[in-house]
Amino acid sequence: MPQQNPVHSLRGTVDEVLFFNENTGYVVADLETEDMMVTVVGELGQIEEGEELELTGSFVMHPRFGEQFRAESCVRALPSSVVNIERYLASGVIRGIGKALAKRIVAEFGEFTLQVIEKEPEKLLRIKGISPQKCEEIGAAAQEIFGLRALMGKLAEFGVPASVAMRAYRRYGVAAWELIRENPYRLCGAGMELEFRKAEQIAGKLGLPKNAPQRLAAGFRWVMENAALEGHTCLPFAEFLHICNQVLGVSETDILKVYQTALEEQLLFSYPVEGKEYVYLEEYYRAEDFIAGRIAAMLAFSPPEDFDCTNAIRREEAETGTTYAERQKQAIACAFSRGIMVLTGGPGTGKTTTLNAVIHLCKQAGSTVLLAAPTGRAAKRMTELTGCEAKTVHRLLGTDYDEDGRLTFQHNEQNPLRADVVIIDEVSMVDTLLFEGLLRALRLSCRVVLVGDEDQLPSVGAGQILHTLIRSERLPVVQLTEIFRQAQESCIVRSAHAIVNGEMPDLSEKTGDFFFFDRRDAQQAAELLRDLYSRRLPAAYHFDPVNDIQVISPTRKGIVGITELNRMLQETVNPPEYGKPVLKNLLYTFRAGDKVMQIQNQYEMEWTRDGERGAGIFNGDMGTVVSVDRARKTMRVDFDGRTVTYQEAQLDQLELAYAVTVHKSQGSEFEAVILVLPEGNDRLSYRSLLYTAVTRAKKLLIIIGSPAKVRLMVQNHERTLRFTCLREMIRANLPEKTPMLPGAEEDAT
Repeated sequence: MPQQNPVHSLRGTVDEVLFFNENTGYVVADLETEDMMVTVVGELGQIEEGEELELTGSFVMHPRFGEQFRAESCVRALPSSVVNIERYLASGVIRGIGKALAKRIVAEFGEFTLQVIEKEPEKLLRIKGISPQKCEEIGAAAQEIFGLRALMGKLAEFGVPASVAMRAYRRYGVAAWELIRENPYRLCGAGMELEFRKAEQIAGKLGLPKNAPQRLAAGFRWVMENAALEGHTCLPFAEFLHICNQVLGVSETDILKVYQTALEEQLLFSYPVEGKEYVYLEEYYRAEDFIAGRIAAMLAFSPPEDFDCTNAIRREEAETGTTYAERQKQAIACAFSRGIMVLTGGPGTGKTTTLNAVIHLCKQAGSTVLLAAPTGRAAKRMTELTGCEAKTVHRLLGTDYDEDGRLTFQHNEQNPLRADVVIIDEVSMVDTLLFEGLLRALRLSCRVVLVGDEDQLPSVGAGQILHTLIRSERLPVVQLTEIFRQAQESCIVRSAHAIVNGEMPDLSEKTGDFFFFDRRDAQQAAELLRDLYSRRLPAAYHFDPVNDIQVISPTRKGIVGITELNRMLQETVNPPEYGKPVLKNLLYTFRAGDKVMQIQNQYEMEWTRDGERGAGIFNGDMGTVVSVDRARKTMRVDFDGRTVTYQEAQLDQLELAYAVTVHKSQGSEFEAVILVLPEGNDRLSYRSLLYTAVTRAKKLLIIIGSPAKVRLMVQNHERTLRFTCLREMIRANLPEKTPMLPGAEEDAT
């Protein structure tokens, strides 16, 4: 367990507000206590100079700004002394009152000034310079300020953060508390984001019954949000009803009644497919509806037939010395002609070669080409393979936040990307909402090339975009199936194709780039892995363990789960040393030299690179700990040249990354991969997971496990079931099948 900073209480007067974020309520302010001036940070809401605060929290060390007090709770009191009341009003907290007017008002009403402004603003007419209109404006502004303060105070009694209270007041105004008291579940709606179970506690204290329509409507949203976390954009109505019965604990009659109202009020949406009803949250319904309509429009914008690229391809072949297969030529022609197309295929089938030809020919034709991938590592790999800059999709679209603090994109229908061609790699990792955001950012004339391997794991977020687009049979799809001669020489490539075809890879292979070690006992497997990682592979292949070798496991738990493997490998290659500083989070101890991974998207986290400043560190980004400053409780991490400073409280965003899960490895390639497969038949024993892991290796693949485990995973081809109606929506917009590309008939089966 990490050492926690001692909890302190502070009481003082706000001297100056240095920073305030209206969306989150995050504040940086100087607080004057009896014996010192302290910089206070935290989600305290809008505070003003002269306010008196009683805070609970702890002292932390900021890498740039020194010692600060991070407040976890706050009790606020309006200033009581005449001096502080004047400072409070002079700060501009109430529109229309400046320094000079604040002085005159306080001179007239003294310590009763704030009560007069709040409850008897008409008395302000006594003050020289305040007209009836100005008096009315000051009264209205004061009501807003005091109303927000009162709401924060009431909600703080229930443990509701200031940021949620601010969003509630911004939406409902002076009536906020009455509306929340009537329906506490307003706080867990879209744009409020309070947890449903937290709203349940408030509702219970306020006496709201279990079958209250407000509770059931909020419960419906909670059920659907949890479904989205499982990858579903919708649920069959029968499944939805069953879950609601279980988690809400009320009669089916009550549920059906409120469900019908939710549809009428468009809190939920339904979509019929072959006599079945599917239930949606608004954001996913509108996303899939938009995607389907936009794809139809993009294809309608395309010419009826592929361009004849024969001469251009011949010139490209002559210039590069490459001979393109027929499928590759089809893909190039399709990329030039169609508003949107899919290029898919397994390892060694020439996707990158085809992609490079498309990029080069598009640029020769004068087109502006943009490249992107879902993760930072996938974008880096795309850059290395194409020689052209690739960004993450989020960076390409430009992240921003709406008035409720939710993530939005700077590029959209009103501000589209300036591009003629956009190429997205690793599309199997793109979820529904991100794909919607991408399509909204493109002009109708922009051509889109989607590249990916359908047999890999689906996205972490809801939806199954690549699979759905291919199976809709309405988009042009070119599937590359021929394994080129050079790739055929790779046991990794041959094994990957055997797995995806439901065949056992050759585990007896003892030469080349693929080796299998039969170890049934988890402890023996872990010991072998340690030896391979730290001694045998570096000696035989001159691999650097931290930079070149990646250990992958399907699971986090157990001796060969990534948590224990990370501890073991860290102890082996980066052991503790006397005097070497460390910092800890709940799982791991970090020290300089450790390999780490960011596990949350942080769009505003600052980084520096050769004097340049930027922002954005994303889930899956891997880096190395450069230094640990125990005194300041900070840690610097290098992410491929971008250096980020983490405070101790931010370390929960990092994991050791000597070993990672298969899901976290997706989109990356490593010089050498050691894949360890624990014994047993569990929910992680399926083909696409094994295939994804195998295809992470570039030069060397080692599997440690049992033949029975490999066979079990190869034979289990049950795809992770994800409910979505996007395929049916696309077909509704495009009733006619897309004509088969020449030679691709077998791909449709």
